[in-house]
Amino acid sequence: MGADGQSRSRSPRPAGYSAVLRLPAFRPLYGATVLARTGGQMQTVVVVLFALRQFHSPELAGLTVLAQLPGIVMSPVSGALLDRHHRIRLIALDYAIAGGSLALIGGLALHGLLPPLGLILIFAVAGLTSPLSWAGTKSLFPTVVPKRLWDRANALDSAAYVVATILGPGLAGVLVALLGESWAMVANAAVYGLAIASVAGVRVVVPPPDRRSGLLRDARAGLGYVVRHPTLRGLALGMSLTSIGWGVLTIGLPVLVLHRLHSGPAAVGWLWGLSGASGLLGGLVVGRVGTDGRERRVLNGGIILGAIGTLVVALSGSLVMAAAGMLVIGAGGGPFDVALFSLRQRRTERVWFGRAFAISMSLNYIGTPIGAAVGGPLVAASAPLALVIAAAVSLAAWPVVQGLIPGDPRHPDPHRPAPSALL
Repeated sequence: MGADGQSRSRSPRPAGYSAVLRLPAFRPLYGATVLARTGGQMQTVVVVLFALRQFHSPELAGLTVLAQLPGIVMSPVSGALLDRHHRIRLIALDYAIAGGSLALIGGLALHGLLPPLGLILIFAVAGLTSPLSWAGTKSLFPTVVPKRLWDRANALDSAAYVVATILGPGLAGVLVALLGESWAMVANAAVYGLAIASVAGVRVVVPPPDRRSGLLRDARAGLGYVVRHPTLRGLALGMSLTSIGWGVLTIGLPVLVLHRLHSGPAAVGWLWGLSGASGLLGGLVVGRVGTDGRERRVLNGGIILGAIGTLVVALSGSLVMAAAGMLVIGAGGGPFDVALFSLRQRRTERVWFGRAFAISMSLNYIGTPIGAAVGGPLVAASAPLALVIAAAVSLAAWPVVQGLIPGDPRHPDPHRPAPSALL
């Protein structure tokens, strides 16, 4: 009997976060998620600081983040692989490639052998497998957690991201300040090694997949499912706009702190950490209250707070004002993530989890590398102006979410096709 069956067989009773953390398959999966996301947050800061300090180029920093785009394009194939093969092994494979690429960059830089193009190419190759871990962990959470605990699990999942946002950037900033950006890359790689050790302890029974159709046909079917699914389609359009603003912020905040506010790499890290701390609190509160039937309102609240916070950062003349803006961004981001994760889980059939999650998450994130690439030249001209533009683009997601995502999760999307119609 699956997780949903287990929840029906028990009498309804209030459950806290401890009920989720006691699930044996959840604990090592969650540990790996926290470690890998911490590594990812470290990587975002280290890479941008690396490009700014080694090559003195915001444009190169933006292009390096844009190098994730090939992995996003490959997400339909990644999703099909997740639905056809052992997800734990594929997640571990991506962690190994991510860690290996960081160690390679750090080693080459230490010996003076890394040209700007090499930095971009290494990240482009490493990014090809990134949807395997993004979507792999997300698709496993609802299979190892009973449905009645999904909001709790998603709040913890959001908290994992927020904890990573607190720890990763701060640690990255300190490592860059103490050891230099090249050794910080090597230390970043070690975090992915710990994530591999944790995910190896996950024990989950997954039904054997139907492999009667080919890999590319499965990938095409998954893409068709997402495109025809009103909720996933609306999320893709709305979230891609918010992630464009996030991509600009990724480049704009370090440049603003280093050049306008005249602070160091550690300040960049703790500003991201402040955003994570406020997001952690907001996400846990919303996860306990629940989002069923209120997802769009929570999403729109997060969009508005994110835009306001970004505008405050853009106008900052001091670290205190920048910190206030980052706190507002985090306060909207934590609840936003819980609502987003839960909405996607509730409206996706279980048989499509691997493909739908890989494609949906990649489409939601696609704006980040694009925003970073566009933001590089904008930030080089004027960091405050670039962040004002980022706030405006993020706010444009509000009418998209309100108009395109069906409102009541208790009623099925009227035009959603049956799985058989897409094969």
